[in-house]
Amino acid sequence: MAIIEITSLNHPGVEIFSTLTEAQLRKEYEPGQGIFIAESPKVINVALNAGYTPVALLCEQRHIEGDASEIIARCGEIPIYTGNRELLARLTGYTLTRGVLCAMQRPEEKSIEEVCRNANRIVIIEGVVDTTNIGAIFRSAAALGIDAVLLTRNSCDPLNRRAVRVSMGSVFLVPWTWIDSASQLKEHGFSTVAMALTDNSVSIDSPVLTEIPKLAIIMGTEGDGLPQNTIEQADYVARIPMSHNVDSLNVAAAAAVAFWELRKR
Repeated sequence: MAIIEITSLNHPGVEIFSTLTEAQLRKEYEPGQGIFIAESPKVINVALNAGYTPVALLCEQRHIEGDASEIIARCGEIPIYTGNRELLARLTGYTLTRGVLCAMQRPEEKSIEEVCRNANRIVIIEGVVDTTNIGAIFRSAAALGIDAVLLTRNSCDPLNRRAVRVSMGSVFLVPWTWIDSASQLKEHGFSTVAMALTDNSVSIDSPVLTEIPKLAIIMGTEGDGLPQNTIEQADYVARIPMSHNVDSLNVAAAAAVAFWELRKR
């Protein structure tokens, strides 16, 4: 183990946990590879189980032989930066969940063909920028039988630290990639259903939808929903029946309902 005790916020090597932004980690640090941060022992173990490669650990001293010991044993000869709780909170700007962060290499971007090859139910996330919603959607997708996730490039990065944590590591379990337009899925044999309130939308429990062999569910932004052109290009438009004159649900809650109702029977 290469355990390095730090006493300064400027210690060489810890910038990946402190001064670099999410965008810098993704695009500028070690060009061609990129880094993301996984937080908490449980989430880090899910990433390791899925084959992600660790680069460095940041760990409270008291967790080296405690909560982080299993992770440290699995990570090989990578630097393990450690310090007291207060110093690490000052370094990162927040209190570490269960006292450990792991910097990991970003995987190469997958093709749509690779992600959807054996899929029957997928979700397309269009323009969702809230990290909590992205993480929650991935967690529901993993739990409720969604085979793949595709995101438009104006959506939040699933490997954002908070999105990873909220998903409880589900971003490592469900295949995902980026997409330019939901209409691309038709080339891969998928029918598309846009989740939106329109005059011609059908109820989400319509047998017309559940009987479709390959279905892509399109979820829109937290505020404005899906763009009109996305709705018009979809094969179907569906709504979730609601009571008490409630007109919509949070996108993460709506996604969970849609995933369950439209799952492959």
